[in-house]
Amino acid sequence: MTDILDELQWRGLVAQTTDESALRQALADGPITAYCGFDPTAPSLHFGNLVQLVVLRHLQRAGHRVICLVGGSTGLIGDPRPTSERGLKTKEQTAEWVARIQEQVRPFLDTSGENAAVFVNNLDWTEGMSALDFLRDVGKHFRVNQMLRKDAIAARLASDEGISYTEFSYQLLQGLDYLELYRQYGCTLQTGGSDQWGNLVAGSDLIHRVEGRSVHLLTTPLLTDSSGEKFGKSAGNAIWLSADMTSPYAFYQYWLNVEDASVVTLLKVFTDRSAEEIADLERQLADEPWKRAAQRCLAADVTTLVHGPAATSAVQAASEALFGKGDLRALDAATLRDAASELPSGAVSVGMSVVDALVAVGLAESRNAARRTVGEGGASVNGVKVADPESALGDNDVLPGGVVVLRRGRKNLAAGLVDTPSTA
Repeated sequence: MTDILDELQWRGLVAQTTDESALRQALADGPITAYCGFDPTAPSLHFGNLVQLVVLRHLQRAGHRVICLVGGSTGLIGDPRPTSERGLKTKEQTAEWVARIQEQVRPFLDTSGENAAVFVNNLDWTEGMSALDFLRDVGKHFRVNQMLRKDAIAARLASDEGISYTEFSYQLLQGLDYLELYRQYGCTLQTGGSDQWGNLVAGSDLIHRVEGRSVHLLTTPLLTDSSGEKFGKSAGNAIWLSADMTSPYAFYQYWLNVEDASVVTLLKVFTDRSAEEIADLERQLADEPWKRAAQRCLAADVTTLVHGPAATSAVQAASEALFGKGDLRALDAATLRDAASELPSGAVSVGMSVVDALVAVGLAESRNAARRTVGEGGASVNGVKVADPESALGDNDVLPGGVVVLRRGRKNLAAGLVDTPSTA
């Protein structure tokens, strides 16, 4: 056993606990059993869920047992948001998303040996429960006046939309989850985001009332950048953990572009690097910020964690090749398409002049401007400088995936997309 609470605190992964000294003692005396729940509100988990998976990894590596719950029943109800009612998904779609997320979370945890992670679905213990049993056995232990004080509930009650009884009851279901896991597995710690504190307390209170036992809660802080904006969005879109929703290339680029002011914080939260390693990266950041060594380590570590080492190598090669430090032709079609989707783009075709291609992808405002760029030696196709304004794109210029990489100057890149990729 290690002093895991100190480790989590140093990494910035602790916002609130129910009783820090009691939790510290329980962890030291362990092993204990901890769980975190994930609702299938989308086909994939996202940036914020990754924080909770990291906490479970740390707990399991410290010798504790961990349970990962995917909410087949809570997903049918919907965690109340402070702003508006969630749209209810069908049972079939929810079940499909549960299965996807269960497979997605498995690689993050050790699933073999005596300390193997446990994966559960709360639909297993709620589907057969009648409404009368639920109200008698669970509902009688909740006090409406306390439920009304929860932040999300209070915000919704103050709004014009109000809140449905369905979403109002969500915290009863989550409380039941903790009680059930306490009874089945001896679970005595639940983790979650700080915005979930009200729902988490519902479970610890229920166990105290029904079983007469005190159990523990631990929440992680909300991660924000230097301007106070939440991390986890890129160009307004969520950063998903599924490769088909956020490509490994886009995922890597997100972490690579983290601001200097936040990179050390994120290294502590999302990587396994030691205090000495992170201190060294912090020194490099201060002495040579233009090298972005800290960001490169962060991007590589987190992409490897989520997508595996092969995907990391592929996107690193693509990132280098796009900026002239590698061979674009050595990249696979999928990685090239992913990289192209992150660049300004336009339709091009074999036989089109380079001048017209520069205009088509938005690297020049007009043909005259494009001709000047080529004449001044400022244009390239797939990393090869173009000197003749009359040059045209040939079959050999079409890379796997039907992509032509065009550049103006040193940093302005765009992707030409060929409708029918050449087989050359």
